[in-house]
Formats: sequence, C-alpha cells, structure tokens
Amino acid sequence: MDKKFSAKDLTVTAAAAALVFLTTYTFKIPAPSGYTHLGDCMIFISVLLLGTKRGALAGGIGAALADALGGYTQYILPTFFIKAIMAVIMGVFTYKLLKDKKSGWFVGALIGGAVQIFLYTVIKIPMYDLAYALVRLPGNILQTGTGIFIASVIIAVLEKGGFIARFRLKEPA
Repeated sequence: MDKKFSAKDLTVTAAAAALVFLTTYTFKIPAPSGYTHLGDCMIFISVLLLGTKRGALAGGIGAALADALGGYTQYILPTFFIKAIMAVIMGVFTYKLLKDKKSGWFVGALIGGAVQIFLYTVIKIPMYDLAYALVRLPGNILQTGTGIFIASVIIAVLEKGGFIARFRLKEPA
C-alpha cells in the first residue's frame, strides 16, 4: 500500500493538473457574484480516469495554481485542500462505497461538491465576514453545479465511445 508514485503516475497527474489549471484559469464564465469556471468538471473527470489519489492531487495542484496566477493568493492553500477533499470524497464513492454502481462517481461528485460549497463558505467567514460568505454562496453553487453537469455530459460521451473503459487507470487497493 505504501507504493511510491511511478514516473507514469507523476506524468498523468501533472498532465491532469495542467488541464485543471487551464479549465479553471482560461474558461471563465461571468456570473452575478463573480465568475464560474470549468475546473471542477476537469477534477471530476480526473478522479474518474486517474483514481482518487492522483485525481485529488491534480485537482488541488491545478486549482491552487490557477488561484496563484489569477491573483487570488489568499485562496491558494484553501483551494488546494478544498478541491483535494472534494476529489477524495468523489473517489471514495466511486471506488469504495458505490464501486459496483455506474452512478457512483455522480453521487460522489454531488456530495463532494456540497462539501466544497460548505468549506468555501466557512473559510470566507474569517477571511471576510458572514455577509460576504453568504453573498458568494450562489456563485459557488452555480460553479459546482456547472462542473457536475458538464462532467456528466462529457463522461456520457466518453463512455459511449469506450474511452473511459479503455483509458481509465485502475484504482490502487
């Protein structure tokens, strides 16, 4: 169980982190309380294709890098941990709790997404104040919901084309 990351693990995780970064930093969709992005979508796909550990690392690193380069330096550490936690929750449902269900990833994404929304709201209270945290809540819900919806569409297309079954890495025990 204490297996080290191989060169392949490192490479695919870095590539997925780059995709999370690009979809977070580049594809910004204006919203009433800021903007939403497609980074969460890529995190969900990363967990599905790469497994829990690699998907969580890719999600945390890619999203934190987007905050660092996007001028949101106060969010670098919270984002790293919150996105990684969201990915781990999805992975637990996908690979452990509902591993025999095709919808396990979706349930995990919904629950992980809800935890992400909660954690971002909680972290904003000491950073700013309760009013600010609550005003930003609809934007967080929109961002997470958009990520889950678009991931659902992309994953359905990838499954129909056999891509998921062909390229999905095995979840380590």
